[in-house]
Amino acid sequence: MFGYNHLRVFSGRANIPLAEKIAGHLGDTLGRIALTNFPDGEISVRIEEDVRGADIYIIQPTCPPVNENLMELLVMLDCFKRASAGRITAVIPYYGYARQDRKDVGRVPITAKLVADLLDSAGANRVLALDLHAAQIQGFFNIPVDHLYASPVINDYVRSLNIPMRDFVVLSPDEGSIKRALMHQKKLGGSIAIVDKRRASALDTSQANLIGAPLEGKVAVIFDDMISTAGSVVGAVRVAKQHDAREVYVCATHGVLCGPAIDKLRDAPIKELILTDSIPLTPAKHLPNIKVLSVASLLADAIKRIHHNQSVSKLFE
Repeated sequence: MFGYNHLRVFSGRANIPLAEKIAGHLGDTLGRIALTNFPDGEISVRIEEDVRGADIYIIQPTCPPVNENLMELLVMLDCFKRASAGRITAVIPYYGYARQDRKDVGRVPITAKLVADLLDSAGANRVLALDLHAAQIQGFFNIPVDHLYASPVINDYVRSLNIPMRDFVVLSPDEGSIKRALMHQKKLGGSIAIVDKRRASALDTSQANLIGAPLEGKVAVIFDDMISTAGSVVGAVRVAKQHDAREVYVCATHGVLCGPAIDKLRDAPIKELILTDSIPLTPAKHLPNIKVLSVASLLADAIKRIHHNQSVSKLFE
């Protein structure tokens, strides 16, 4: 394809549908690989085609079950390295352990750095990531990292909702998300407001005040990088409704949706929950108001640019 016979896309078992879409956008099929588990749970990998000297891209988000998917990625990297692949790029649409990116209290690990070291040691020559929870994680690697953002995909969909500008308010769910909210507001227009979030513990948050544009009769659109237990985003939705917002939309790149998230989201007054397919949405996590956007074309374009030694940042100009 594209005059290059040596670009090959392979997939772990974490998100095969996304990998198939990426390969389709590249005009190819997924590479042949056998992934199984031994009776004791150990992961077995065997590449079923010649990859010597090839430019290899392994699609594997390290989403739940995080440890299983991460270990599978590491074993695959080692397998391709030992099969003499020319270059190996780990395409990680969702980077697990990203929230453990600093020592915020004493005697805790920086696990995001540990994962970066493991990927490097296992054989990755390059990493392609999507919406890292903390941008500084790029600096944890000793190999090149291309950091993509799903914002162009999400912004295009929000524009298609045709919300009148006089009614459109970008709502940041907390102070830490202000930069992201401003980025979306700059592209989409409208006004901006911020929820003043107070954290009681690692699991519990409470929302106290609203700062910025009034929400009465407006359409609030919340942007976040991920939804995990949904406590923060549901709290922000309820604050918006308490301030008489007419409708509330929630957008996030990564729908982790663990623990009580589905129950919280089901009960929340959300008009539409917009996620991407960076993490597969199991049937148990489907809700009537969930809209899933694909990031396959974005990742495929980045893979093409990396393969042809072209600028990846051009995708965001």
